[in-house]
Parts: sequence; structure tokens; C-alpha cells
Amino acid sequence: MSTSTTASVSTHVLDTSIGRPAGGVAVRLFARGGQGGDWQALGGSATDADGRCKDLPALPEGTTHVRLDFEVEPYFAKKQADAQQDAPANRDSGPAVFFPEVAITFAVVPGEHYHVPLLLNPFGYSVYRGS
Repeated sequence: MSTSTTASVSTHVLDTSIGRPAGGVAVRLFARGGQGGDWQALGGSATDADGRCKDLPALPEGTTHVRLDFEVEPYFAKKQADAQQDAPANRDSGPAVFFPEVAITFAVVPGEHYHVPLLLNPFGYSVYRGS
């Protein structure tokens, strides 16, 4: 929850290759005060079955930049393993995902809420400021 002196962040991940939420994606939250400041790890969470992280830590006062790190490789590796179990003759020796992790950095101002969805597929991603 944002206050007049802090911003707040939420996110969710959608797997556009199947048109569904991506559950079980680990997300880490970092913050810094000022462009040249050091990143402070605030903690993390994982997306639920609806692809949402509902328990990301609060941002400290003075935060001006936020980074969300998404660990997508384990999600796609599990998805690929599940698919191979269903159809072992169709094994692909290539990587399960081209981008093993996605780091999104954005600026924030106190009092604002930032919802940052990640649209994901094995070979690309898109991100935007949602509502």
C-alpha cells in the first residue's frame, strides 16, 4: 500500500504462449534511492495460480527506483518437462527459454501505486505500467 511518503508495487505474469497466467515464477524486489544509489534487496515472492504476487514487501521511504527480477527459466523448464512427459517422441534439445531471467527497472514517486505486468513467452517478453 502506498502512502504519501512511499510508493507501492504489484505485478503479475501472463504466459502469452498459452494465454494463461504463469504460476510459480519467483520474483525478487529491489529498491534504491537516487540514480547512483546501491540496490537494496527487499525480498521476494512467487506468482500464484493467477500469476500474481500478492505479498511483495513494502518499499522504504526515499525509494526512487525499483527493480523486479523474474526467474522465468525454471517456469519454462517445468513447462517443457511436463510437455515432454505427455509426448516423449517430440523432445527438443534446445533451451526451454531464451531469456532465463527478466529484470525490469522503473522510476517511482511517493504516493503512487505501480502495477507492472510481465507478458511472457519462451522467446520474448513485454512489460508495461498497468493500473
